[in-house]
Amino acid sequence: MTNFKKYTFGVVTYAALFLSFNASAQEAPKNWHQLDLKTDGYYGISLNNAYNFVKGKKGKTVVVATIDSGIDTAQKDLKSILWVNPKETAANGKDDDGNGLVDDVHGWDFLGGPGGKVNYTETTEEIREYARLKPKYGTLTSAPAGSEKEYAYWLNVKKIHDATFEKSSTEAAQIGQMINALMATSGYIKRELKLAPSATFTKADLEKITATNNDTIMQSKGVWMQMFEQAEGDNGKVMKDIAQYMEKLNNDINPDLESRKRIMGDNPDERGGKPYGNNILKAPDASHGTGVAGLIGAVRGNNYGIDGVADNVRIMAIKAVPNGDEYDKDIANAIRYAVDNGAKVINMSFGKKLSPHKDWVDEAFKYAAGKDVLLVQASGNDGQDMDIKPQYPNDIFEDGSSSDAANVICVGASGAKAGDELAASFSNYGKKNVDVFAPGAKVTSIDTDAEFNTADGTSFSSPIVAGVAALILEHYPTLSAKQLKQVILESATPLTGSMTLKPGSKDQKVDFTTLSKAGGIVNAYKALQIASKLKGERK
Repeated sequence: MTNFKKYTFGVVTYAALFLSFNASAQEAPKNWHQLDLKTDGYYGISLNNAYNFVKGKKGKTVVVATIDSGIDTAQKDLKSILWVNPKETAANGKDDDGNGLVDDVHGWDFLGGPGGKVNYTETTEEIREYARLKPKYGTLTSAPAGSEKEYAYWLNVKKIHDATFEKSSTEAAQIGQMINALMATSGYIKRELKLAPSATFTKADLEKITATNNDTIMQSKGVWMQMFEQAEGDNGKVMKDIAQYMEKLNNDINPDLESRKRIMGDNPDERGGKPYGNNILKAPDASHGTGVAGLIGAVRGNNYGIDGVADNVRIMAIKAVPNGDEYDKDIANAIRYAVDNGAKVINMSFGKKLSPHKDWVDEAFKYAAGKDVLLVQASGNDGQDMDIKPQYPNDIFEDGSSSDAANVICVGASGAKAGDELAASFSNYGKKNVDVFAPGAKVTSIDTDAEFNTADGTSFSSPIVAGVAALILEHYPTLSAKQLKQVILESATPLTGSMTLKPGSKDQKVDFTTLSKAGGIVNAYKALQIASKLKGERK
């Protein structure tokens, strides 16, 4: 998974996990993504108006699959809405439904191995492909006869690999300095607050430290105050996030290319083979998937956590995304698993720069289309034009059968207010290949272990759209995946004349309508209105 943002600390720049924070984002209410522009002044999805529109109507339960980093199945906001496999008996150690997967009660972990192990830390696809192809082409300066296509692919792999290696090496050195500074200053803070060495502290604790003649203490306070401007939670959470990203960087620099084979016993380049994985859905990197699931359907009105977009869903948790890049084999199998087990909407908040087995994923996309299942995916966070630089997976199929699948929605990230940050600076865009935008700057969701997270990224925009799709399908269950896409895109009124900074640029302004096919931000209320007038095509 290559979705992350950059943040600054003093003169040091470091790459934080995707579930991190951006101090430069406009201050807005925690639930701004659900608000209405006319009523509340924020470019949310007008969810309150949507619920008023269907008030008194009982909706049908919709199964939504999240292909992600896993999920905290004990999270209070999710526990009661988890999908339960009706054909599987929990914890009996048997494959009751005969699908080759033992105890897949709430979903499946395609990164799992025997003994409850999980291959949750991986490297990027370009690092893996470079290692695979270097022995064959590393010393050559021209293509061998008959290998022209693969040699051209190798040159592209090498170019991307070299850029990734250089970037990861630079960031790792910077983060190493940062970790040393944060560890040293946290020690001073704890002593000043009379905390045990193992204790944690928050921004509120720092505010208890008043003026003192000790410059070291005040400097340490300043360091951590600056950190807490960019991150919520306590110092332990900050250090955990940085350490987890550091682990990913180190796996780009000194890759462990045998971890999958060692932990899982699976060959990612072998399409068939025996069933693999396990049912461990909560691994150390489950934060991302938990936040994604929360935005889709966290229990509404329970005075805890957040309110999800959809109020009558069951979340099918599928782990196929590590702290690193996902494998094509796992994504293809995850999509098929979700479809075969009744998911009508699949959220995919991940992406990468290369796809060595794209045809496998393409076939899975087509399989979902054939079963009338909607795929909603994040566009990515590189601030790039996807019409020029594609992300994978995508619906531009290798066999030429599609360049814009009717059951796939690609989502960019928008901000809370009109102006320069209406299009999030990190979001990918594309008039042809990004369908619509949705809130994705400083969005709050639940996290693992009863915690909460406020994050930047298209990884949060995508589940908001998936939640809207589920809400529509709850009340209009005969609509096809194609119609759901149509409704969602039509709900996004083109924001003609709304100028914003072009993502990835510091000074180039563009009309918001040029950044996506729909030219606007998804609106749940308008989507329901449009849906109510359609005759369903679902078979």
